[in-house]
Amino acid sequence: MSGPETYELFAVRYGTVAGRIRSDNFIIAPEHPTDPHDGPMPLDYFVWAIVNENRYIVVDTGFERSEGDRRGRIIKHLPREGLEIIGIDASKVEDVIITHLHYDHAGTLDDFPAAKFHLQESEMNYATGKHMCHEPFGHAYAPDHVCAMVRRVFDGRVVFHDGAREIAPGISVHWIGGHTAGVQCVRVLTKRGWVVLASDASHFYENMEGIAPFPIVYSAADMVQGYATMRDLAASPKHIIPGHDPMVMERYPLAKSGQEDVIRLDVEPTA
Repeated sequence: MSGPETYELFAVRYGTVAGRIRSDNFIIAPEHPTDPHDGPMPLDYFVWAIVNENRYIVVDTGFERSEGDRRGRIIKHLPREGLEIIGIDASKVEDVIITHLHYDHAGTLDDFPAAKFHLQESEMNYATGKHMCHEPFGHAYAPDHVCAMVRRVFDGRVVFHDGAREIAPGISVHWIGGHTAGVQCVRVLTKRGWVVLASDASHFYENMEGIAPFPIVYSAADMVQGYATMRDLAASPKHIIPGHDPMVMERYPLAKSGQEDVIRLDVEPTA
């Protein structure tokens, strides 16, 4: 490929869940689970967009309203509707990176009819293999989403990766593991340097900063090693964007005035 390009980078918040407390979000909680200060710690749900004059690539596809209703998650707008705010028509997107196949990252595939989907081969093996017989591993997957991705394999629309791979100049995926067997992060060159979209390799800033893993986990050892890997890939620890932390919305500026759910990640944080 040619030399690296730089990109604008957007996070689109499409949903939220308020009914979580701090001890829900850590294997080793910074406070003891019975601590009276074990207060609320909600999750936000995001998809991301990587954009320059040559291409745009979407990272993850979220979930649809029916899946949100089933799991008690609030959808503010569908992922495709959030992408429209920054001028991206989901029906015309040609490349989508799927960080992993959990329900909140691999739904709404029908809204991307022109796309190829970039996925770690180890993630597909995990999501369709023996571990899904056990509820602790399988409960975060939606079988319909996994089957929809399998159908796209037979349609020739899934590109499998094994480890690190450049998707386009200045954009690469990197196997992390930990949260699932095949979760990958995305490295993007921006005008402020290399930014890493952690996705669920770290749900919150505090997971990686406190070495306190999130409790939905395939390998805690791989998850902890992944924090170090992402620090090596990013220009600095401040260039790593966790996958579900509402603080991301507080630290980065809005992409458009009046659009509270879309922010810019290719600029310096404001907090």
